[in-house]
Amino acid sequence: MTQEHGATNRAGPADRALQVRVRWSIFVVLLLLFAARVYIKQGFFVVSYGLGIYMLNLFINFLSPAVDPDTEETSLPMKESTEYRPFTRKLPEFKFWWSGARATAVALGMTFIPFFDLPVYWPILLAYFILLLVLTMKDRVKHMIKHKYVPFNFGKQTYGELSKVKVPGGEKNDK
Repeated sequence: MTQEHGATNRAGPADRALQVRVRWSIFVVLLLLFAARVYIKQGFFVVSYGLGIYMLNLFINFLSPAVDPDTEETSLPMKESTEYRPFTRKLPEFKFWWSGARATAVALGMTFIPFFDLPVYWPILLAYFILLLVLTMKDRVKHMIKHKYVPFNFGKQTYGELSKVKVPGGEKNDK
């Protein structure tokens, strides 16, 4: 952090939210470029399948708690009287984004190398991917219900202004 005139250079919540939107927008653009390339070339279905399986693995790790409640009994609070601990992910959001963007860029690069355009009957790969997606998500949702955790922020109680820390002398008006 650099200091100029006694102020620290920290990103506020709005700046962090913008950074998250920008990086996920970049990821979506990469995915759209990859999808357009596969559609135009009408090939590279094995590369697409590999990318899909890798993304599914990343997503499952993103939804999973860092400590599995099945193996450690004290990992998630089960009663109102236990101490509140925020949900910690096995794979943090930034690492999820970085790994996904990197894999998509590599897969996009692979579409420019004819060696990776293997002849395959793509409906079988698509059906198998959908089967894997349904089975793994069903298992993950059952796990969430069994251990009563929600890995997302929406639907959770927030306290708004009450949870913000007031720093004496933190807000100075230069008039």
